[in-house]
Amino acid sequence: MEYPGNLFVVAAPSGAGKSSLVKALLELDAKLSVSVSHTSRAPRGQEQHGREYLFVTPEEFRAMVDRGEFFEWAQVHDNLYGTSRAAIEARISHGDDVVLEIDYQGALQIKQLFPHAVLIFILPPSWEELKQRLVRRGDTEEAVIAKRMQTAREEVAQAKHFDFVVINAVFETALFDLKAIVQAQRLKYATQRRNRSTVFRALDLIE
Repeated sequence: MEYPGNLFVVAAPSGAGKSSLVKALLELDAKLSVSVSHTSRAPRGQEQHGREYLFVTPEEFRAMVDRGEFFEWAQVHDNLYGTSRAAIEARISHGDDVVLEIDYQGALQIKQLFPHAVLIFILPPSWEELKQRLVRRGDTEEAVIAKRMQTAREEVAQAKHFDFVVINAVFETALFDLKAIVQAQRLKYATQRRNRSTVFRALDLIE
């Protein structure tokens, strides 16, 4: 089934700058909104329920899985994350463009269920830079950093399955690239024909 709205799925290893890029993209693009995922982990820092995530207990999360309420779900770093199927379908069926910030497992699940989803992978410019970003954001324990670096290598190996790859070396450049992907998707022939049918009808291009 085709929907009038676009679904953009953004994944990246921890520390690559995914959340910062998506936040900046949302500030630039009023037509784009973020989908808030469910998670079983506890809030961090200034995170609020309903803003960064919908925080639920592991038991509540598992019950939602059993009821088939998730578009996709995955376990990452001993925590559970999932995206509500009903919430996503309702928004894109009304023509909204939605962006998801999830891990690569969830992204690949969504691609199978929703072939028209646009998958975008954010990469750091180097492994050393990724490690330094993890240190700067507070992951100072060597064991924690080592675990996240190993997970990052596994995640980066999956980038080949994504539609686009953005290298976050210079933030402003990466943001420009991300915005360009969104705009290019909106300008595709199939999208324009579906969403601007009156224009094509006026030009006698409708079969």
